[in-house]
Amino acid sequence: MSVPPIVFPDVERLVVDHLKSRPELSGVLVDNRTPPGFDGTQKAVLVSRAGGAWVDDQHLDQPLIDLEVYGPDKPTAHAVATAARTALLTVRGTTYGSAYVTDAVEADGPRWLPDYRRQAASRYLSTTRLSIRPS
Repeated sequence: MSVPPIVFPDVERLVVDHLKSRPELSGVLVDNRTPPGFDGTQKAVLVSRAGGAWVDDQHLDQPLIDLEVYGPDKPTAHAVATAARTALLTVRGTTYGSAYVTDAVEADGPRWLPDYRRQAASRYLSTTRLSIRPS
């Protein structure tokens, strides 16, 4: 008996697309890469898969998603981080292509993390574990 191949979604793109559609992040750059000329003072949410694993017996991918959140100052960056935190948790129950997001659980809430490569930047970092049932 042959088992059909697992088709994993692009989890970073799933999160970027979801966050871009959220009204609480209107006016915020959301992407999985920095744009040219980025200096860390823009309101931005940068999305990266930071690990996680396939759980075979549950047929779930459980990626860890990091959100690097920037702003022109610490209070603004914190406000964007809080909005991104709220927005990402609303991904539960959504479909992306043929993949279904069954859960979103915060693994590490927003924490202040200065960006030493960008001196003017104000940055918060958070990590969320998603549970995704791929096709």
